[in-house]
Amino acid sequence: PAREGSRSAPTMRGRSCLCAVLLLVAHAQAFMPSSPFGTLPRLRPSSCAVAMAGGFGSKPAAGKPKGGKKKPASVPERAPQSAVAPAVVESDKVGMDLKRILDGIDEEQDPFWQLIGPLLQTEFPPSEIERVMGFIKYSTKQLPLPDDIVLDKWRPHEDIHAFMAGIPATQFRDTSNVPFIQELEANYEAIALEFEALVKDPRASFQSVTSMNYDSGWKTLVLYFNGHRIEGFPYETCPITTAILDKVPVAGRIAGFNRQKPNSGIPLHSDGNNMWLTCQMGIKVPKGQKAWIRVGDETRRWTEGKCLLYDTTFEHETFNESEEEERVVLHIDFWNFLDLSPTEVKAMQRVYELREMFLRAEGLIETGGKL
Repeated sequence: PAREGSRSAPTMRGRSCLCAVLLLVAHAQAFMPSSPFGTLPRLRPSSCAVAMAGGFGSKPAAGKPKGGKKKPASVPERAPQSAVAPAVVESDKVGMDLKRILDGIDEEQDPFWQLIGPLLQTEFPPSEIERVMGFIKYSTKQLPLPDDIVLDKWRPHEDIHAFMAGIPATQFRDTSNVPFIQELEANYEAIALEFEALVKDPRASFQSVTSMNYDSGWKTLVLYFNGHRIEGFPYETCPITTAILDKVPVAGRIAGFNRQKPNSGIPLHSDGNNMWLTCQMGIKVPKGQKAWIRVGDETRRWTEGKCLLYDTTFEHETFNESEEEERVVLHIDFWNFLDLSPTEVKAMQRVYELREMFLRAEGLIETGGKL
């Protein structure tokens, strides 16, 4: 990491990493134009180091200086015309388009947001990601937030950092039409036993995932972070919980078990992404339903084995009124597939996947970090 106050080194490292990743992903898509999104190679943060070490996606040959070519390796060496396959032609086009985009980067602006839109348009049909492209415009302040949000006293608009138009705004949502919630509730007893087993497993530990947690008595046993599993976590200890979560498009925060100490609560706050919903199922609830959550102007109390589904762009707070018993919930942040199309969900997952790589390259990401 660069010294405190120095931003030059990590910024350039992040830009180099991102450019390499974008080119690699675009070429993978071009060479496999008929492949479904889910079968494309999954780039790991280690790919960034390889790309920066000497060439885009392969280690430098022995005896050659590191650093790769001065210009982006946008296309493979062209074969004789008779041997050029359609996929290679498409790769050539994508590579040249991205080279043009890279050449036009404004060094004064965040390069990620300048590159992510064109990349998404090489992976997904443009007509199916119009709202995703709108999200980019909102994120880069090219579009103002709609008046119905700015004027809503229950949704602090200054906290909204990720917005997509056309998504209904309701404090609590109906859970009856969400299949994975029905499956969670049907398996409550098994999930509660798995929680107890995880508490005893030394490989699993509770942590505070934001600075707010330390003072509020809330800690989390994180099962998923930034939408994916955690290396080394004992998932075999909680197979039923894991099997259900694997079916859910877990979003860029967390999925895990939240503990709330007696006589404590999370202070009033709001989160800034209207494309996510939060589900919480009561695992251990103090007698007399003494633990509650207020979202906007509505307050509800947890029940063991039942889920609450809510929109965290509304201001919300919690409290455990019990003097002796803790409150435990299974907490899941997920992409709102009720209002986003499958293509939009996949495109947004791609945005956050690449953003995580970018932030790791800059040394800025940490558990609980907001993407």
